[in-house]
Amino acid sequence: MPITDADIKTVDLPPLTPGQAFFLPEVFKGLGTTFKHIVGSVGGSKRKRNKAMYYPEERREQIPVEEGGQFVDNYRGVHRLNRDEDGRVKCVACFMCATACPANCIHITGKASPWDDREKYPVKFEIDELRCIYCGMCEEACPVDAIELTQTYDIVGLSRQEMIFDKEKLLAVYDATIEGKPM
Repeated sequence: MPITDADIKTVDLPPLTPGQAFFLPEVFKGLGTTFKHIVGSVGGSKRKRNKAMYYPEERREQIPVEEGGQFVDNYRGVHRLNRDEDGRVKCVACFMCATACPANCIHITGKASPWDDREKYPVKFEIDELRCIYCGMCEEACPVDAIELTQTYDIVGLSRQEMIFDKEKLLAVYDATIEGKPM
């Protein structure tokens, strides 16, 4: 059904005043907001003043997030691959974490397990930490709690290849963070 001339409504806007034509009131409103922020950052309470963190002198562990009057430590950092009681990798190579990952940054190669308590184990387990969005979906999807996100955030790599964490590197993160709490 085509649109006819009777369907079209014309709306006449009221003419702008000279002040509105130069947009001066809006410019002054914007400058007023900017001035309030400048005054608030220079003076005012410390809580409202500066939200910047002075890393590395000030660490994230020293600044918990306050939600509803309670302090919540909800940061998701680098991954770790957990070990079982016998010191073996806890992963059963079910590929659930790789399937749930929206960034497609987990790559697993499974093999038949030499142990009686599981069918498979990962021969290769890699996470591209630069591609990861740290959403925690891999952690939620894992049926045996083999993969976890830690509180560690200051990881450094000089190349892209150094930021691809293989099974040994993920187990080393577990060894380094076993005393700390995961997410």
